[in-house]
Amino acid sequence: MISGYVLIAAVLLLSGVIATVGDRIGMRIGKARLSLFNLRPRQTATLVSILTGGVISASTLALLFGVSSQLRTGVFELQEIQEALQQAEQDLSQARDARETVEAELEESIEQRSEARQQLQQINQSLETALAQRQQARQQLQRTRQQLEAVSQQAQTLRREIVQLRQERQSLLSERNAAVAERDAAVSERRAAEADIARLEARLEELEAQRAFLDREVEQLERQYQGLFRGNIALARNEELASAVFRLDSTPQATQAVNQLLFQANRVALQRIAPGSGPDRQVILISSREVEQIIDRLDDGEEYLVRILSAANYVTGEPCVIQGEEPCIQVFSDVTRNRIIYQPGERLASTVVEASELTNQRLLERFNLLLAAAQFRARQDGVVGDQPRVADNRTEAVVRFLTNVQQLGDTVELRAIASEPIYTVGPIHIELQAIRDGDIILQTRPPTPDTPETSRPEPDTP
Repeated sequence: MISGYVLIAAVLLLSGVIATVGDRIGMRIGKARLSLFNLRPRQTATLVSILTGGVISASTLALLFGVSSQLRTGVFELQEIQEALQQAEQDLSQARDARETVEAELEESIEQRSEARQQLQQINQSLETALAQRQQARQQLQRTRQQLEAVSQQAQTLRREIVQLRQERQSLLSERNAAVAERDAAVSERRAAEADIARLEARLEELEAQRAFLDREVEQLERQYQGLFRGNIALARNEELASAVFRLDSTPQATQAVNQLLFQANRVALQRIAPGSGPDRQVILISSREVEQIIDRLDDGEEYLVRILSAANYVTGEPCVIQGEEPCIQVFSDVTRNRIIYQPGERLASTVVEASELTNQRLLERFNLLLAAAQFRARQDGVVGDQPRVADNRTEAVVRFLTNVQQLGDTVELRAIASEPIYTVGPIHIELQAIRDGDIILQTRPPTPDTPETSRPEPDTP
């Protein structure tokens, strides 16, 4: 700033000096009445004054331009500077826009990087799971290899046996060629032997069914004997005290239903063991944990069959009940989802009745064994219902069916099929069919088009 003041002072001083000099020159020229370029003296003085002013201005500019480079730049390069400034402002605006775009892209990149990190964490977790699964697969592969080695050893043993059997077969073929003349007799003997074997197998199946029937009779007699030994049995082991089918959607409903069922089971047990006692005494004993498990099982909206069963044998007048002690009749629960076990037309059991067995007694025995086999299989498959109901308990239909079978006088296959959907809770509704050469020739109720006969793999009942 001091240089600027010095420059201004120098310009003013120089201007004053030049003006004074010009004025003196003009005055002298005016007094001398000089004439330049054929001009009048006054005009010549004016011309000298003009030249003096031009010299002042030129000197001032020369001084300013010589001293201040910024002034030279401002006078001669102002337009270019303004254009450059305008271009710089445009570039600055573009740079700001670019910076905003870059900042937005940076934020997006940061978000993408965060998402990428999350994905990387998920990938790492998946990789850890995959590594664990690979380790399990390796262990499974090791076990499979061990099993494969065992199978390979068995295969080698079987190959040796096959070679031995081939040798024996070759020997037998040689013997067969030698015994061609006796083939007819051997065939006849073989047929007779096969017939004997078939009869023996049928007899064996019949004996097995009879054994199962006798086992149940023995079990019942044992319970009766135990009852006679200890007194009158009021409750037998695994005997049902109460049962119901529930479809509940909430825990409060399940709690209320289970409490009501336990109350009913308690009343039945009390009436059996201590007839005439008040219904307000609790005699059954079941753990709260088991009750909670029943409630948790029932509140999912599915349909369940719940049964309360006796855990042991109890006699009439059980001391702990009569004396009014703590609940001592131990019970347990059986919770089963009520689902369809058999579809209509599905076979439950079958048996073959020979032509020689068409007497009243033998036919009735085969019929009873058929029903016992159907009931036994239904219990194995999960049906907890009562006795089979043949032809909707229409006795005349069953009698007519057996009479018609007896009048056939030929070997037939008797089948017990489901007459309608059989659920876990039962009951076991069945119909009877008589089959000969694969065709239905008799049945207790005509089949409908929407109930085709189906069957599960099951052994025939003798």
